[in-house]
Amino acid sequence: MANTPQRFLEKIREAKEKRLKELNLSNDWNTDDKEKLTEIPAEVFELEWLEVLNLSYNQLTTLPEAIADLQKLTSLDLSHNQLRTLPKAIARLQQLTSLNLSHNQLTILPQAIADLQKLTSLNLSYNQLTTLPQAIADLQKLTSLDLSDNQLTTLPQAIARLQQLTFLGLSDNQLTTLPQAITRLQQLTSLDLIGNQLTTLPKVIDRLQQLTSLNLSYNQLTTLPEAITRLPQLTSLDLSGNPIEKPPLEVVENGIEAIKHYFRQLKAQGTDYLYEAKLLIVGQGGAGKTTLAKKIEDQNYRLREEDSTKGIEVIRWSFSMENRRKFRVNIWDFGGQEIYHATHQFFLTKRSLYVLVADNRKEDTDFDYWLNVVELLSDNSPLLIIKNEKQDRHWEINELQLRGQFTNLKETLATNLATNRDLKKVLDKIKHYVKDLPHIGSPLPKTWVRVRQALESNPHNYIRLDEYLNICQQNGFTQRNDNLQLSSYLHDLGVCLHFQEDPLLNKTVILKPKWGTDAVYKVLDNEEVMRNLGRFTRSGLANIWREQEYTMMHDELLRLMINFKLCYEIPRSQGEYIAPQLLSADQPFYDWNPTNNLILRYTYEFMPKGIITQFIVVMHEFMNKQWKSGVVLSKDQTKAEVIEYYGKREIKIRVSGRHKRDLMTIVTHELDKIHKSYKLLKYNELIPCNCVTCKDSQEPQFYVLKELQQFIADKQDRIQCRNSYQMVNVSSLIDDVKDKSKLLKVKNNFMTERSKPEENSQPEVHRPSSQVSPAERGIALGMALAVLVLFIVLVLYPRAMESGTLAIIRFLAAVFAAISAYIMSGSLHLEAYVPLSKTYIKATGAFAAFVLVFLLFFYGIPASENSDKSKPISDANTTITAIASVNQQSDCT
Repeated sequence: MANTPQRFLEKIREAKEKRLKELNLSNDWNTDDKEKLTEIPAEVFELEWLEVLNLSYNQLTTLPEAIADLQKLTSLDLSHNQLRTLPKAIARLQQLTSLNLSHNQLTILPQAIADLQKLTSLNLSYNQLTTLPQAIADLQKLTSLDLSDNQLTTLPQAIARLQQLTFLGLSDNQLTTLPQAITRLQQLTSLDLIGNQLTTLPKVIDRLQQLTSLNLSYNQLTTLPEAITRLPQLTSLDLSGNPIEKPPLEVVENGIEAIKHYFRQLKAQGTDYLYEAKLLIVGQGGAGKTTLAKKIEDQNYRLREEDSTKGIEVIRWSFSMENRRKFRVNIWDFGGQEIYHATHQFFLTKRSLYVLVADNRKEDTDFDYWLNVVELLSDNSPLLIIKNEKQDRHWEINELQLRGQFTNLKETLATNLATNRDLKKVLDKIKHYVKDLPHIGSPLPKTWVRVRQALESNPHNYIRLDEYLNICQQNGFTQRNDNLQLSSYLHDLGVCLHFQEDPLLNKTVILKPKWGTDAVYKVLDNEEVMRNLGRFTRSGLANIWREQEYTMMHDELLRLMINFKLCYEIPRSQGEYIAPQLLSADQPFYDWNPTNNLILRYTYEFMPKGIITQFIVVMHEFMNKQWKSGVVLSKDQTKAEVIEYYGKREIKIRVSGRHKRDLMTIVTHELDKIHKSYKLLKYNELIPCNCVTCKDSQEPQFYVLKELQQFIADKQDRIQCRNSYQMVNVSSLIDDVKDKSKLLKVKNNFMTERSKPEENSQPEVHRPSSQVSPAERGIALGMALAVLVLFIVLVLYPRAMESGTLAIIRFLAAVFAAISAYIMSGSLHLEAYVPLSKTYIKATGAFAAFVLVFLLFFYGIPASENSDKSKPISDANTTITAIASVNQQSDCT
């Protein structure tokens, strides 16, 4: 007992005196180890009436035999300790219903545990178990069994006898197959298999008729059995992180209902296959991309001086396969100019083949940029480097190094597009890799293939939704949901565009995406729009889109640009828009208070172009200043400066003003949403130090947020600043910058603010908060309290002051009350109810308080005995004379 912390001794003593049925001797995750128990105090085992005992987050290495003395225990929590074994005596806890042994170091489970016949919940997660004893099947009343994060490679067949089990956690083990015994757990509602090595699922999985949640993410599954659609209660199915081929990944990503529709149609309509792929050619402008595209289409194409590709050119190419079926390839030739880089994210699709064309004469190919952007935006799709060796000048690149860095780089090939040298070899390799794409050969319902062929032969650039539905009906579709599922599948493949969630665009199916992209680039390439630094009007679009093919589609095309975050409508300027990527590169001048700033940085391993322009579009409602690489936002008397330093692969945020953390939370929330749109983006969020040295510095020490979170997970609550060498609290570092608990509330407020009309047309809009700062509130309350105390004192001791002094006191009390009212009335948000500005409301409040308090002190506090209280006018004159006297003395001084 000598080493038992005093707080625990007091709890044990209280439980003994009051005969408490529950005893909590647990700690918080960040409690110092010296304050934790290393053994259970002997006095605990004297509390024979205990029913609930919590010993979590301690340093226990053994569980004594005396635990059996607690015969009435129903719940025992031993999680987050260092137990390696369990005593046999634990079997004598016959009333136990809940046992938590998670986060220990158990390697085996004793057979004796089978004697706990009333056990309903057993948590063994985060241990080192490699096997389970057969005896575990004797726990017939068990409803929850968590075995996550162990080293299990198999489960005993006897587990099938746990017929009351509703939850089974097996995530992060080493299972390669799902034991069929699990499928006999008839009451199972939740099955967690995250992070194992499963390659297949048993067809008898449909026996789990009560299953509502199945998590199979991050395994090695390539196909799903149709039986999975026969789980009538299944509402949650997670298959992320698996190399799924059947059903197509685009179907799987839409959830269990989409999978059910797919298998239903497959069964009803029969199976066919779609042999179609997308080939995307990228590289610097003038490298020979267009020439390669033409040569793929026609090897006899004769070289000529080609204009640089504007936006995207699409060429259709087909070749015959061994089974005599045609394989269709849509070749997308991308413009290499800088202006087009920010739009790559919308058109560089996954499950496609990429070709990077490099010019040997210029030797200006930025391999790092192009390989990174393809890896990032295409979900690691295969890529070929084709060296265009003009004049047969050989050119070596460090392919071995590039392969080590980019796993999707398949081969480097050389050709001379002028002479066709080795062109056939290049074409053969392209054919090989497009046929090997994961979605090629995936079984599809026959109706899907027929509709795809009908859409391909349709000469129009777009059709209305009802036309598309009619085509589907003509080709065997009977349900509207199936029609929309197919358009979603073709949209995800990049074959057509159908934005089903947009109330305007969902009425149109764009059959030829090039038509839409051409319209977008016509705006971005327009000389007048570029001269106006990205500014254009709805009426101006009539001239830009004057061709017949765009007639009647201006609204849809403009919405397409907005959906792609390529432009936004200027607030309070209806019909006027800005494309941020055409803004001036010059940073404008603006005032910035560097005192007491909140600073945060994002650094990137590779930084795709377009992050800051997307952010500008999202946050345009709060725009104060903007330029091509940065923006200043204003909200609630707070400013945020967000600047992209592309050369340094960094975005830096500074926030100044009244509600810094709230605005920082909004900014980082929107940036994080943009980051998530790039699935493979690697970046770090850097949190500033808050020690005395760094607190008000523009160059503080920064900590990587993930490292701080790891500190918390490892129960380390302090970290050293490299600038001051002080130890700072880890949790406070994070809390200073972002309040996660308020994120949803702040986000909702932000969206509400965006929907409100602005008060004026000035570019910088300050929306005063409905709250005053703590300092202002303190001053106001202090002054009000002073007035109240003074009034009470004078009422109790009315003859304490001479008339002159009393007159001054009256005046000062009224001034104090006015100042207090001026501060506090600004926080009441009365401008929402009266037709006055906030300034007038505060002035009125101050005046009213001054008059009220002055009269209260004048009539409520009698003057001294020498005063004539029946002469208030004379008394007022005395007040004025006293004040004048004070002013004269001040002037003399």
